[in-house]
Amino acid sequence: MASIPAVEFSPFVAERGATGLSTSFGTFGELLQGVLPEPDSDFLVTLPIARWAMARFLLLPGPAGIEVFPPHKRKAQRLAELMLRWAGVAGGGQLTLESTLPEGKGLASSSADLVATARAVANALRVAVEPATVEWFLRQIEPTDGVLYPGVVAFDHRAVRLRRQLGSLPTMTVVGVDEGGTVDTVEFNRIAKPFSAANRREYALLLDRLTAAVPRADLRQVGAVATRSAEMNQVLRPKRLLEPVTGISAATGALGVVAAHSGTMLGLLLDVNDPDYVPRLATVIRACSALGGDVSVYRTLSFD
Repeated sequence: MASIPAVEFSPFVAERGATGLSTSFGTFGELLQGVLPEPDSDFLVTLPIARWAMARFLLLPGPAGIEVFPPHKRKAQRLAELMLRWAGVAGGGQLTLESTLPEGKGLASSSADLVATARAVANALRVAVEPATVEWFLRQIEPTDGVLYPGVVAFDHRAVRLRRQLGSLPTMTVVGVDEGGTVDTVEFNRIAKPFSAANRREYALLLDRLTAAVPRADLRQVGAVATRSAEMNQVLRPKRLLEPVTGISAATGALGVVAAHSGTMLGLLLDVNDPDYVPRLATVIRACSALGGDVSVYRTLSFD
């Protein structure tokens, strides 16, 4: 196990037990996801939404082992066990997870579970764990989204490390269309990326455009970059509804289309401060409902 920073732990916590509570938001797919020109340069750009994973961890002295609810949250269970071993704390605990993020859809439900778990365990241990340390823990479990950080960030999900903090965007509405089924993110990340050198250069330019657009709150530019990223992702995981959803975006004056690149969702971005927001939202929902997929509405998070 690679070396990570040592932390002083309270004997009171280890002997008496304690409870830690925490949360993590999800992200509606990615504003941008691809590969840059340099080697080992996979990245994504998050779009935080007002949906959360919530974790409660009860530290129990006695026999080792973590009991997790619901039982299928094995990745979060492994993370809690890893953190207790790292802490040198004897005993085990109970981990309970609740979430408003659907699983297997590309909304970072698994990443949010893990981040909420890491924070809850750290709270139970009464220690402040730096983001870089949390990244180290997450790296031992699986490729992870950038929901550890507030705002819009460029994140290397395979290496599990922050690339760039872009800032915060004004609140938007996302009208989501689900094509159905689920996607295993770990399996998706094993797929070789068939992107050419020209594709990689385009991804670098798109990232630069997004880096400039976010601080300016240029939502039209953000939507344009997101739409292009969704189009480029068709060689990896094609969305059968991308063309009609893009058509709805153009016909209704939406900001653009955002994709869950490793999931089943597409979303249309709407500016909540648009004077025509309410009728535009109603028109977009009706048009999306006619496509036959499940339609849902999300709000993005602003961190200003």
